[in-house]
Amino acid sequence: MKITMIGAGYVGLVSGACFADFGHEVVCLDKVEGKVEALRAGRIPIFEPGLDQLVASNAASGRLSFSTDLAKCVPESDVIFIAVGTPSRRGDGHADLTYVYDAAREIAAHVTGFTVIVTKSTVPVGTGDEVERIMRETNRDADIAVVSNPEFLREGAAIDDFKRPDRIVIGVNDERARDVMTEVYRPLYLNQAPLLFTTRRTSELTKYAGNAFLAMKITFINEMADLCEKVGANVQDVARGIGLDGRIGLKFLHAGPGYGGSCFPKDTLALVKTAQDHDSPVRLIETTVAINDSRKRAMGRKVIAATGGDVRGKTIGVLGLTFKPNTDDMRDSPAITIIQTLLDAGAAVKGYDPEGMANARKVITDITYSDGPYDAAEGADALVIVTEWDQFRALDFDRLRHCMNSPVIVDLRNIYRNDDVSKQGFTYTSIGRPETE
Repeated sequence: MKITMIGAGYVGLVSGACFADFGHEVVCLDKVEGKVEALRAGRIPIFEPGLDQLVASNAASGRLSFSTDLAKCVPESDVIFIAVGTPSRRGDGHADLTYVYDAAREIAAHVTGFTVIVTKSTVPVGTGDEVERIMRETNRDADIAVVSNPEFLREGAAIDDFKRPDRIVIGVNDERARDVMTEVYRPLYLNQAPLLFTTRRTSELTKYAGNAFLAMKITFINEMADLCEKVGANVQDVARGIGLDGRIGLKFLHAGPGYGGSCFPKDTLALVKTAQDHDSPVRLIETTVAINDSRKRAMGRKVIAATGGDVRGKTIGVLGLTFKPNTDDMRDSPAITIIQTLLDAGAAVKGYDPEGMANARKVITDITYSDGPYDAAEGADALVIVTEWDQFRALDFDRLRHCMNSPVIVDLRNIYRNDDVSKQGFTYTSIGRPETE
């Protein structure tokens, strides 16, 4: 099938490359000429493991191409995916749908023949209705079907998630569109990927409900970690003890400094706003948002406490700046708030991240950026692990002890055992675990 992906960002580029790898003919379209030129030259604007090879192989085969010419691409397409950004709107927290609606107008002006328009972007309930209204208002003769097909991609594992999904949710109000979307995802049938067809509004809400539930699960185990510290319990054992219950599961039960990234913060907030607009408040999600925001600041105070209660004039090394490993995404990363808390308290901060340095420089100022973990630790009064990159899992403690000003490690991801670090001569602080374990 001929597919056009409107938006060559994270979702659009990964989805487009994967569809091309299935054998479809895909054009990733973006308004930013520099981005399109870079993609044509094989330069990928984001870090996602395996994406550069996937794009290169499918571009070489001719199945994947890049363009800025919407007027040319749209009439040639069987299916058009809208994969543009829906950031939180300034001032009120609602999802900003400007880019989605603009894309709908532009597509409608050029569409010919029966075409399926798919919102891949994360959008509030009812957005598909508005997209259809806008398109029919723009072009009354357009033969279209508007579909909701939300993405469920984890940054750092997006290609595997796309090719081996837990489920594919497709919201349709037109049987013709159902047939087309079945054909789009037919290459996945060998993997027995479950296609869940719903109404359009149900599909839209499913995306938000899924992310909100996972955010609640993270927030729950973080609060249990705080309680564990008070009563002398081990949150990792608690997580395993409840996670082995099949009704709960082990995933997303890792205590840490709070969730961040491109999805959870904005999607939980957008769901709260949608529920309020419909006079059906989601109090659990409201509380989740508030707890997560305060937790990031609390982690900054935890670092300060671990260094004796005062960091004024001290140097703190921070390992990991992105919101999670295997991505260069800095959006709502806990590191941003933690570092700002340390700076506000008078500390000097040295930071390092394997892939996120360029993006970090855009959002975190007034710190020294280091060339590696040991450079960040040089002369530091404490070393803080914020993001659990693999290269931080086997640090040379002897080397750290000799280059740091004070042997203090604050592990906000629990990647080490307390006893293993303490016997190396360090004062070690982790999340939700007794100091003796």
